[in-house]
Amino acid sequence: MYVIVEIQGQQFKAEAGKFLYVHYLGEAVKEGDTVEFDRVLLADAGDAVKVGAPTVEGAKVVCEVKRPLVKGEKVIVFKKKRRKGYRRKNGHRQCFTQVVIKDVIA
Repeated sequence: MYVIVEIQGQQFKAEAGKFLYVHYLGEAVKEGDTVEFDRVLLADAGDAVKVGAPTVEGAKVVCEVKRPLVKGEKVIVFKKKRRKGYRRKNGHRQCFTQVVIKDVIA
């Protein structure tokens, strides 16, 4: 059984026991905390598929926070205008939260 859940504007395929890297949930969550997401867009139970309009009633995903702050890979942003002496180099690392899916209720 799996569901498609919306977490902070992004859609994820969620199955029990899987790990997800979602956008940083803030300083309010600590390691070991339980987080619930109720914006389930689609639920597939093998033989029956429920599609929400816009969400599936009563469905939710229960997750446990494993690592509250994980930094992603560094992305280099380089801007240049030829023959003008203009060059800018900037780097960025996105912050994520690692969660493990404990239960899917559909």
